[in-house]
Amino acid sequence: MQNRMAKRLQKDLEQMQKTYVDQFIVKMPNNDIKHWIVGFEGAKGTLYQGEKFELQFKFSNDYVAPIESPEVIFIGKPPEHEHIYSNGFICLSILFDEWSAALTVSSICLSIQSMLSSATKKMKPPNDAEFVKRSAGRGPKSFLWSYHDEKC
Repeated sequence: MQNRMAKRLQKDLEQMQKTYVDQFIVKMPNNDIKHWIVGFEGAKGTLYQGEKFELQFKFSNDYVAPIESPEVIFIGKPPEHEHIYSNGFICLSILFDEWSAALTVSSICLSIQSMLSSATKKMKPPNDAEFVKRSAGRGPKSFLWSYHDEKC
């Protein structure tokens, strides 16, 4: 199972490095295939143009089929967006209940970049402070997410 997961991640990595080399920068702390940091800039002509962001991906052994989505959060200073909490958690359905084995790391990154690009104003989620306090010490997958609009 571990070997199949590594092959899947290697394929995702090759796609990122070949197709999106100018858009996303992938780092693997400690050369750990199960832990990626993906850097990118806000797209031109958007509220986030030129701003630099980093996403942390953590992959479980179930990322073979892949049965389970990776855990994805912003690290460092997250963008101020209505679907991104101050602790870096992202309210995006494809990261949770709408996950599909057809999705790849690059498709997740493009979805997040698209979500940012569609923003018309910078704002935190309405329940940001309460949620961040409640989520201390927990990961994003320990919550049942509810989606308030079709953008997440």
